Amino acid sequence: MKPQHLLASASAFCGGTGIVSAFSSTITLSSSMTGSSMTRPISETQIYMTSHRDRIDAQALLELEDRIFSILEPSEQTVRLQDLSPGRSRRSRMSLEEASVQHGMPWTSTIGRTEEKDPLLYMPFWEWQMNFMKSSLTNLHPIDCSTLNEVDVSYNENKEKRARIVNHCYASNEYRKIRMTYYDAGDAVQVFNSVWYPDAKYNLPVLGIDLLSFNRKKYLAIVDFQPLHQEEDGHATCYEHILKPIKNKYDNLKGRMSSKFYDETQFFSKEMLFARFEDGKIVYDDLFPAFKSYVETHVDLVKSTPPAMTRQTVQHVFERQRAYDTYSAERDPAAGLFAAMFGKNWAEDFIYDFLFSLSERKEEGLNLSPPMFGGPPPPSGASNHGGHVPPSGAVKAQVHVPITRVEPKHAKAIITRK
Repeated sequence: MKPQHLLASASAFCGGTGIVSAFSSTITLSSSMTGSSMTRPISETQIYMTSHRDRIDAQALLELEDRIFSILEPSEQTVRLQDLSPGRSRRSRMSLEEASVQHGMPWTSTIGRTEEKDPLLYMPFWEWQMNFMKSSLTNLHPIDCSTLNEVDVSYNENKEKRARIVNHCYASNEYRKIRMTYYDAGDAVQVFNSVWYPDAKYNLPVLGIDLLSFNRKKYLAIVDFQPLHQEEDGHATCYEHILKPIKNKYDNLKGRMSSKFYDETQFFSKEMLFARFEDGKIVYDDLFPAFKSYVETHVDLVKSTPPAMTRQTVQHVFERQRAYDTYSAERDPAAGLFAAMFGKNWAEDFIYDFLFSLSERKEEGLNLSPPMFGGPPPPSGASNHGGHVPPSGAVKAQVHVPITRVEPKHAKAIITRK
């Protein structure tokens, strides 16, 4: 029952004892919580009531109504928690439908050289995810793909090297950020990457997806619920037992990371899907259905988890997401690839301001050495065996991808705005 309805009922109920006669003048009630106001109606009967015995001090009635409001209205702390969603980005001016087809997506042909009938190997993954997001998430909307300097990074291409990259970014009530990246260089390289960040009210892992193909001979796949905390029970809901039956269906996706490059105790779950393979049939026979199941399960997990009830918990989760972004930005092995293809400045802005937009920039910048897909170069001061790489923009096969170094004066990529 709304407050005004309850007040009307109270007036009718108490009319015989004189409370109704308190409405002898117009009184406007304002709720400090909602900013709404209500004006009490004045009837002729109330105006012409003259009996002193039937009159009640208006202040007493206001106190009664304040008590009713305090019962019916949510507390100030609760309202703030409902509105508390740190880290959200500016909403795009485009509609959802406009954003989903931006830059010609989904592409149907490659910019690079190919001998394949389906050169865009992971485009079905992109299309399925886009349709699933539209049908399953609440208030899904696009958010801007821009840097702090207002540079649009939603699309870039290098015509000379026949490579291009497209980025979409979305948010919903459940997720503060879902970014999607497709890198197309023909048969040489195909990459689909996506990271789903739950709203900070949900103390849950980040969903990370990295799917890569090199020369249609070497494939790498990583799909994981990436934990924010060292222990699984540090999250609001345990989840590995839900993933295990899915993973058990796919023997080809039960690989292990090399301990030489990765620390599996951080930002990776025990039920991560990990695979290096050379048989392209695995992409659609095993990887595609497993990918769908992990995405669906993550969304179900977020929807079924109660939001945090304290500001401190929300802020703690947000800080863990910030730590995840900072750690990932510093170790992204694709930094060299992006710099070689699109220029150093674009690469650093892209990584710091889009891929990992909560990260803190290092004064010395990123390590822009050509990527060794199998693990990143160690961070400054670290041993060759330290560190790990969470899924990011484009990462990690156990193969060295030769990248031609481009001198600064030739490093500018040809940028196309569509």
